[in-house]
Amino acid sequence: MRNTRNLTVLATIALAGCIPGKKNDGIEIADRKSFSSPSAQQCLGNLKSDKVSFRPLANRDYGGGCKAHNAVQLLNFGTPTTNLGPMTCNLANGFTDWTRDIVRPAARKYLGSRLVRIETSGTYSCRRVNGSGNLSQHAFANAVDVFAFVLADGRKITVLNGWSGKKTEQRFLRQIHADACGRFGTVLGPKYNRQHADHFHLDMSPSRVKGTPFCR
Repeated sequence: MRNTRNLTVLATIALAGCIPGKKNDGIEIADRKSFSSPSAQQCLGNLKSDKVSFRPLANRDYGGGCKAHNAVQLLNFGTPTTNLGPMTCNLANGFTDWTRDIVRPAARKYLGSRLVRIETSGTYSCRRVNGSGNLSQHAFANAVDVFAFVLADGRKITVLNGWSGKKTEQRFLRQIHADACGRFGTVLGPKYNRQHADHFHLDMSPSRVKGTPFCR
């Protein structure tokens, strides 16, 4: 059993594009402090003004081009969210704003219940885009994958089942997907390809067409 488990772990790491072995905590960049630029300081100020509880993180390089710079750890922004690791401050701002201004009201409007939890598969991951040699925005702590939304009445709305499920669930998921396009640089969901059939990929990459987010 132990050998089988080890092989599974190694296979998962290989698919993610990371180097197998012990956990890579990265190298802190001592001569390049995080949040040293005016724009980065402004980003922190935005989180504070929104009363988001967070912890600023030191810049870290993980090798192979993977890094987490100007990143924070979200502690509390009013909606418990699973698996959130380091995320760029800009992503944290976009995600907390989207949750507060879009997802919570949409849950009330379309589903008639309060949002109590968002389930994600995480943020930072040293991996490449499927079928590409390019690093994913996850490799820069600049993306989050959202799988499900849990309501106060006990219901769990998943992207996989809800996208083509009950009409109310379809409307909810389509609304928050469409509105995400105004908050993030790239928004991918079930309409994009089979790899995104069960989640929304949200990242803060620069728009592929100037001024227009890549939204599928």
